[in-house]
Amino acid sequence: MERPEPPAEEGAPEWMVTFSDLTTLLLTFFILLLSFANMDIVKFREMLGSVKDAFGVQVKRKEAEYVAFSPTPYEKKSALTQKEEFVLGMILEIKSLFESDKKTKGNVEVEAERDGVLLRVGNSIMFKPGSAELLPQAYPILDKIVKILEENNVDLKVMGHTDDIPVKGSIYPSNWELSAARAAAVVRYIISHSKAIKPTRLQAIGLADTRPLVPNISPENRAKNRRVEFYFYRPKI
Repeated sequence: MERPEPPAEEGAPEWMVTFSDLTTLLLTFFILLLSFANMDIVKFREMLGSVKDAFGVQVKRKEAEYVAFSPTPYEKKSALTQKEEFVLGMILEIKSLFESDKKTKGNVEVEAERDGVLLRVGNSIMFKPGSAELLPQAYPILDKIVKILEENNVDLKVMGHTDDIPVKGSIYPSNWELSAARAAAVVRYIISHSKAIKPTRLQAIGLADTRPLVPNISPENRAKNRRVEFYFYRPKI
């Protein structure tokens, strides 16, 4: 008489359970590696966003003129672009040079632009009204700018701005000449204080009152519009 076969065990075989556990552990391990690989990218993007809250860094959205580098999910973008790395690096370097200087507090702003970084300095710390002669308190600021140019492969545009009030009692017949003379005075200082900076890396531009930050409707607004801007950007190769 034949013995009846033992009933089959219910559920998956024991080796299948072990295999499933191993597969789950491997999946978890690779997900963990992926999160570590993207951690620095996220931190860098968060840092660029947080820098604007310290030391007056501004990241504006202006069509075809400014671009904001905001954090994006790393499912869409897993690494900083070279342009973002350059802008972030320049912002942090400029911030480290100026943030500890109490004399420049409230007179200096940093702004990320599409292809570079803009350093904005209030005119009251640079020049007397109607004059293109540098004030002594402007020297430390310009010395820091010289340091940036010496240590980085960047070119510089110096832009002079005025308010909308015509100049009076000055050797300059209009705000155009005044703003251009101020930009030229800054460039002249930089060239004379560094043999390492070639003049071909610098531009002096006078813009008069053509690019106001705020409407020229009050003394406070006009004071904001009177400024010198330093635009650092990568040279085209």
